[in-house]
Amino acid sequence: MSELNQLIDLDKKHHIHPASNPKEGATEGPSVLFSKGKGMYVTNEVDGKEYIDAMSMLWNVNIGHGNQEMAEAAKAQMDKIAYSSAFKGFTAEPTAKLAGKIAELAPGDLNAVFFTSGGSESNDTNLKLARFYWGLKGKPTKQNFIALDKAYHGVTVASQTATGIPAFHEFANFNVEGIHRAEAHLTGCEQGDTSHPDFEKSIRGIIEKEGADSIAGVILEPVQGAGGVNLPPEGYIKAVRDLCDEYNILMIADEVICGFGRTGEMFGVNHWDVVPDMMSVAKGISSGYAQLGGAIVNDEIKQTIQDYDAVLAHGFTYSGHPLSCAIALKNIEILEREKLVQNTKELEKEVIKGFTYLEEKYKHVANVRCIGLLGAIDLYEDYDQGKLFNADVKPANKVIDECFNRQMIIRACGAYNETVAFAPPLNSTKEDIQAIINVLDEALKAFETSIQKTV
Repeated sequence: MSELNQLIDLDKKHHIHPASNPKEGATEGPSVLFSKGKGMYVTNEVDGKEYIDAMSMLWNVNIGHGNQEMAEAAKAQMDKIAYSSAFKGFTAEPTAKLAGKIAELAPGDLNAVFFTSGGSESNDTNLKLARFYWGLKGKPTKQNFIALDKAYHGVTVASQTATGIPAFHEFANFNVEGIHRAEAHLTGCEQGDTSHPDFEKSIRGIIEKEGADSIAGVILEPVQGAGGVNLPPEGYIKAVRDLCDEYNILMIADEVICGFGRTGEMFGVNHWDVVPDMMSVAKGISSGYAQLGGAIVNDEIKQTIQDYDAVLAHGFTYSGHPLSCAIALKNIEILEREKLVQNTKELEKEVIKGFTYLEEKYKHVANVRCIGLLGAIDLYEDYDQGKLFNADVKPANKVIDECFNRQMIIRACGAYNETVAFAPPLNSTKEDIQAIINVLDEALKAFETSIQKTV
């Protein structure tokens, strides 16, 4: 048996893949076995071909694959000390430096960070710290949260509960109590329009029904990612901020996907000049070169917590991991030095131009959208009639399969499998964007041909 076949066999027998079909994994083995990557491209050992990574893997490889500076930064830190605990007040040089850098970059008075290993942990931590904070403030009844439909906040227990995508929210029937679900993007309702037919489903409607004294926080993504790359309508993020201020409720921004340049600003909330009380980060903080996340809090929350004169009974083995923090510092240095946030903002124009071309060319393509290098197209059976394809058609899956056949990795999402999502590395070029549009063009042509044959 060849080494490649041995690897495939090991994976089939012993690897339970996340967010994958277990039966397919056990019978067919891995669809891709990554062996190397450079910039926007990765190599699949299974077929030996080079693929365009139009998703930055999981929205996170912001500076692209195979950056040698990152490898050198990792080695330099490992030569000093790879790991040390952050318990009992311990710290390390890169951990302290990264905490300071995050305070410098984060908007407003978000000046303190609790380090985690990833996005799910960051959201769980902010939910937990919010309850803890209100307890310290003498408001122990403020225990509950409001999250949005179509939101994705992770797969740990509390973050899974806050997630509004049914398959993840309902997995293993493993939710916590006290998280309400609001309909997303009801701007008028959040501004006070009680006459709206969906008012009771809005954040404001839920607050008025449940009572502000029971609500600890509202958690939302500035731009919803896995739920369909849903951009908020103008005024919505500001309306939620104002609503939280009105009722003395914490606003928690999940910036796990949006943060560190993905939307053409360092953080998604910057587009609307809004400063949340808490912010969850991960993914782009290290561009996926090491596991790292953070729960960032404002000065008031930090001051309240630091006046607590006992053990803070929360933490992870890898909180403030020195190696991960050193890698994140180098990642941020590259983002700033190479002006990748500005590059992302400029490339947005190229993406919109390409998406508009596809929308005009293909009758099933609609609702194209992009902010920075976070974009999507929707697939409708009849957009003018508002008619989506039946769920069993799985239109987005068909398109991403056609893209994969043409050596490009992209992602499907949406409740009806109607959305094709897009998030290439932030150091992409105009030529890279055009290459992605070209593959999408071919894939959509194949999809529409297949649809015509079934009619």
